[in-house]
Amino acid sequence: MALVWAVSAVCLPRAAQAQAQYDSKLFGALRWQNIGPARGGRSTAVAGSAARSFEYYFGATGGGLWKTTDGGQNWQPVTDGQIKSSSVGAVAVCEANPDVVYIGMGETELRGNIMQGDGVHRSTDAGRTWRHVGLKETQAIARIRVHPTDCNTAWVAAFGVHSAPNPDRGVFKTMNGGDTWRKVLFRDERSGAVDLSVDPTNPAVMYAALWEAWRKSWGMSSGGPGSGLFKSTDFGETWREITRNPGLPPTGMVGKIGVAVSPAAPWRVYAIVEHDSGGVFRSDDAGGTWIRVNDERRLRQRAFYYTRIYADPKNADVMYVLNTGFYRSRDGGKTYQGIQVPHGDNHDLWIASNDPNRMINANDGGANVSVNGGQTWTEQDFPTAQFYRVITTHHEPYLVCGAQQDNSTACAAHKGWQHLGTRGGGTGAFFFPVGGGESGHIANNAADPNIFYAGSYGGLLTRLDYKTGFERTVNVWPENPMGHASAEIRERFQWTFPIVFSRHDPNVLYVASQHVWKSTNEGQSWERISPDLSRHDPTTMAASGGPITKDQTGVETYALVFTLAPAYQDPNVLWAGSDDGLVHVTRDGGRTWQNVTPKDAPPFVRINTIEASPTTAGKAYVAGIRYLVENDRAPYVWRTMDYGATWTKIVNGIPGDDFVRAVREDPKRPGLLYAASEHTVHVSWDDGANWQPLTQNLPDVQVSDLAVEDNDVVISTHGRSFWIMYNIGPLRQLTPQVAQAAVHLFDPVDPIRGVDPGVQVFYNLKTDVDSLTLEFLDGAGNVIQAVKGTRADTGRAGAPPGVPEEFAFFFGGGPQRPAVRAGSQSFNWNFRYPGYTEFEGRIFWAAGNNGPVAPPGRYQVRLTTGGASQTQDFEIRVDPRLQGQVTVAQLRERFDFALKIRDRVSDANEEVIRIRRMKGDVDDRLKRTSDAAIGRLGQTVKTKVSAVEEEVYQVRNRSNQDPLNYPIKLNNKLAALIGVVESAEAPPTAQSYEVFRHLDTLLQQQSNRLEAVISTDVAALNELLRNANLPPINTEKPKREAPGAPRLVP
Repeated sequence: MALVWAVSAVCLPRAAQAQAQYDSKLFGALRWQNIGPARGGRSTAVAGSAARSFEYYFGATGGGLWKTTDGGQNWQPVTDGQIKSSSVGAVAVCEANPDVVYIGMGETELRGNIMQGDGVHRSTDAGRTWRHVGLKETQAIARIRVHPTDCNTAWVAAFGVHSAPNPDRGVFKTMNGGDTWRKVLFRDERSGAVDLSVDPTNPAVMYAALWEAWRKSWGMSSGGPGSGLFKSTDFGETWREITRNPGLPPTGMVGKIGVAVSPAAPWRVYAIVEHDSGGVFRSDDAGGTWIRVNDERRLRQRAFYYTRIYADPKNADVMYVLNTGFYRSRDGGKTYQGIQVPHGDNHDLWIASNDPNRMINANDGGANVSVNGGQTWTEQDFPTAQFYRVITTHHEPYLVCGAQQDNSTACAAHKGWQHLGTRGGGTGAFFFPVGGGESGHIANNAADPNIFYAGSYGGLLTRLDYKTGFERTVNVWPENPMGHASAEIRERFQWTFPIVFSRHDPNVLYVASQHVWKSTNEGQSWERISPDLSRHDPTTMAASGGPITKDQTGVETYALVFTLAPAYQDPNVLWAGSDDGLVHVTRDGGRTWQNVTPKDAPPFVRINTIEASPTTAGKAYVAGIRYLVENDRAPYVWRTMDYGATWTKIVNGIPGDDFVRAVREDPKRPGLLYAASEHTVHVSWDDGANWQPLTQNLPDVQVSDLAVEDNDVVISTHGRSFWIMYNIGPLRQLTPQVAQAAVHLFDPVDPIRGVDPGVQVFYNLKTDVDSLTLEFLDGAGNVIQAVKGTRADTGRAGAPPGVPEEFAFFFGGGPQRPAVRAGSQSFNWNFRYPGYTEFEGRIFWAAGNNGPVAPPGRYQVRLTTGGASQTQDFEIRVDPRLQGQVTVAQLRERFDFALKIRDRVSDANEEVIRIRRMKGDVDDRLKRTSDAAIGRLGQTVKTKVSAVEEEVYQVRNRSNQDPLNYPIKLNNKLAALIGVVESAEAPPTAQSYEVFRHLDTLLQQQSNRLEAVISTDVAALNELLRNANLPPINTEKPKREAPGAPRLVP
């Protein structure tokens, strides 16, 4: 007797759902899918191999290490799942053995979105595997240099903690491949090493730059007494300061320094110095004396972000300076020519020691390779984009949108948008900008999804009608604040200021500076509805950049509202959180505001995200970050149930250094929470009382934001573009009872025809089972397809995601079978009924053996194992975009017609099978007798039935392109017609019916012709055979197989 489960866990009372944590095996079948865009994000570290001309590496500042073995045409991540950091600050390949690779984690370009690392990792197999080799507390590494002949000796330039003093700074040295390290150059706890250059002709000689600098939430500083230039002549064991050597600035504050020794003439050293009288300096006596050869500001502007210099390995007069542009000098640093690169803002350069034309450049678009000295470069089409936020649009299916650092806003298509070139929703997905700029929030209008509002720094706010392309700037206060300190700016808009629509009125739009603003006329005018909701502490609002070079782009604009959250239940409730640590709420549409900051919130914690509960009035969640204040990396998450009157801190289970940027509540299961953290996604089933990782296959990456849309969890990352976890039903339905069940079949998410590749079925097995059957039934209970899995089938994984099942064999797999192993499993039914009858060696043109797609309607899936069954209902839905364009009746008509064609193809193929069996019988009988009459009649039968076969099927086909030479026949033409009929979500065309009638008539004629041969010639032959005591020729039609069974007829 079948056991039917009809109750979804979503409907269970909260007491039944309560569970501290679940074994991750219970939802192990859920996976993250990267949807792109394949547009590179920032990189500050590159390296290559002199010996391997096609092998290069680049470190993404938020996306791990990537490698190419074909000169930059294709790149693959090589640290995923092996290291617990995503920001690569340095990479170095040993010249003596390019299998040895070092990476230093944590970037040192002190942006407001900077990420820390976890020390040094080493590979001895060219990046396939990695071992952590120390220096974890340095957090930011600018350079790694490896001894040119001893791969176990290396030096690390460690900057250290960005936001607080720490002792793990300076130059470190290892002589045993990282097993142990010694600090060989150190100034103080505020100054770290930022550059390191080793003389390849004599590695005893090296130069290092120290940099006194810091980054806080409200600003940064470059320069101080700790900055300086140093030289060692004993392999880095001791150092001599040369900061004030003749020719370098004799007095005054020094900031960031870049240094490069020329491999072509090691007595020549180049340096670029941040100083009021700074510029490019050259020494021709190994650093003893210097001359300033260039002081152009284009080479040294925004010094904290650039200040990089490189020497050509073959020509001492050729050198490079990196800034917003990529510059080369051929006269020893005096004059420069710009070289066009695929993306601006350049940060690193590696040049092959044996070929100066071969190089790899790192910039804010990733990395690019040149083999002709920079005349041409490879593309940057890898998914390492750094997104600040994510929204899902009101389109059906939804789009995924965010603003990419150092690029533009981007809305990425995924499943259901094939006509936009999504290539199956992979990392090459189609995407398009929607106004705004690199840093902003995006808001999409629910009443008209073609309308986008998007922001950027400086208070930029644009309105875009994507349908018409009309874009308008509607800044709240259009006074450009560039270069001004926070205290000088009337309306302080953050680099990523919030933009959000009311959840009740699509005409109401909110944005925030230090005030909350409201527009009801598409930005034509704005109403201020709050006082200053920040602390506006003067000590956090001064000029940023340090004592030498100011840097005030908007990242440093401080004391303002960083996040807004309109309530779902009440249009008058709006939450606001400031970047300096305050939480406010209004319950009267902005007339009054209450400070409801959690009492245990530390000072200056950035209220990064407030989530107004989609399920419960008065309930909200706050996520705060403080890593740029005193290096506080702790997670800060609070929950209130009473509009902020009281708060509960909810971080149990989240690692102490994995700070959280956003928390979202599942709108379909109250208390099911998702947290976007610095390293992964976490999930809680008990309203935050306990958390556990939802990492699955997600690489270590900063998850910058998160959205729950329909049945999916959508995330933006700050280094690996967008990801989606589709069909989260198992998370929503998980209960203690489900966790303890021997077998559980989850309620499937209702799929959409033409959008989803099928219905995804999830089930859990407590232990391994011997066999398991999944059956898919129509609304009347008839079995459509049945698939059985056994222990022997395990491992037949079918086709990769996005690849039709019929092509599974190209990838080493057979048809997908249900898994029988313990744990969480999934199976995808592609909506298709069984295909037509097969025969050995069939070759068709433009006609795969796919059964018709099931029409919209109610269906069931039944799981049977160990004699017990469970059943769940689901509905195949019509694409909502087709409302008014096609009816369910028309799609049913399409199905009925495709089924009819399929059956006629089966009829035709069964005639071929029948004929071949008859001919085989004739050959057998002729071998068993020498009777001349039988011989003559047997040959006549073979000739006549072969003539029928040749009209039904092209018998000369032997390879897949033979149909170009030998015209296709009736069964192929009928099979190809199925593809025409099923080419769109639409009723069949009149001409399809007409062609079918024509082919059907011709096939019937051949069937009649065959029956005539059977009733005359074969009948006569069988009479002779019986007289000769021989078996008659079998003329029976092949028996049709049961639904779901294999249809290959031998």
